[in-house]
Amino acid sequence: MADVKAAVIGPPIEMRDFGPVLRWLIVNVLVVLGLLTLWQLGYLATVLESDHTRISLLIFALFVVTSLHCLVQAIDISRELIAARKARATIEAGSASGFRLAGDRVLTGAGAVLEPGLLTGHVASLVKKADIRGTGQLDQTLLLRNVADRLRAREKIGLFVSEGLLRLALLGTAIGFILMLIPIAGLSSFDAETLRGALAGMTGGMAVALNVTVSGIGTALILKFQYFQLDGAIGELFSIIAETSEIHVVPAIERSHDGRA
Repeated sequence: MADVKAAVIGPPIEMRDFGPVLRWLIVNVLVVLGLLTLWQLGYLATVLESDHTRISLLIFALFVVTSLHCLVQAIDISRELIAARKARATIEAGSASGFRLAGDRVLTGAGAVLEPGLLTGHVASLVKKADIRGTGQLDQTLLLRNVADRLRAREKIGLFVSEGLLRLALLGTAIGFILMLIPIAGLSSFDAETLRGALAGMTGGMAVALNVTVSGIGTALILKFQYFQLDGAIGELFSIIAETSEIHVVPAIERSHDGRA
């Protein structure tokens, strides 16, 4: 069993970096269990049947697609964390000899190849910048800002969709209240049969308003939590890149270009 787990996820030292994926799985297993429970109780069927606007169906579809996007990003960030830790270990072992480029690869002065990834790409950018500007202090502020922007771009769509789901919930609420008022506006008499029909129409409008509101707010909160977990992993990856480059890479490149290596 341990061999199978190592083959699928990786060696034990790398399993911790798949934390974003495992957290996504835990959250969504709980969500699926909750949805199955609601389906067995008949609530989901009632929501879909009573919502003639089909906004609830749109909300659920957006939620599923965006959750899968979050899973893809979590897998990618986990792989980048593994690559960054491997590259950091190589850098710490051979940074005193400086760095050089060999095609698409980044090597230490001793010839060790850095694991491809965001950290290695950042090191390559620093080496290219140092080669162009020559001696002197190497400022990596703009390059780090570029790395941060690229990492944050991974979660923008999730934050956008979660806000969009809240707006759809408000839209469903407004449409539901409009549907509630239409039967009242059409009353021409106040006999029992007419009032019964008007009340039935009002009940349907209220069902649309409440069901869409609950669906939108619930899915938006779950999405926000998923991307909050992803944001934590992104922050950890950026910290590794920033600390490693500031402590080991930049000083080594400055020494090699100033002739102090």
